[in-house]
Amino acid sequence: MEEVSELLELAMLYDFYGELLKEHNKRVFEDYILNDFSLSEIADTEGITRQGVHDIVKRCSKQLRGYEAKLHLVEKFNKTKKCVERIQELLQNSYATGNPALIKEAQGLTEEILNGL
Repeated sequence: MEEVSELLELAMLYDFYGELLKEHNKRVFEDYILNDFSLSEIADTEGITRQGVHDIVKRCSKQLRGYEAKLHLVEKFNKTKKCVERIQELLQNSYATGNPALIKEAQGLTEEILNGL
């Protein structure tokens, strides 16, 4: 389960920062993380060793995590996503109950999102 969680994390980091990787490294990382190719398959395709593929994947993972540590784009995205989901929930409940406090809370969340951008 932990391996799946790490793959999801790396895929998300790649979505945000993948374009910052060197083209060759990007291709290798994408094949391993997103396309689920084995180290051997990638090594054969790229004309390098399995160890070389492993090293590239580890290096790229470290780079992507470093970008996130400095820029926090994934963190901001997840926070914004949670706020939007909560706004949707509040608005649905406010329509059902007619409670103006829920609309006020939704407005507060929209301000929080806008201020965070």
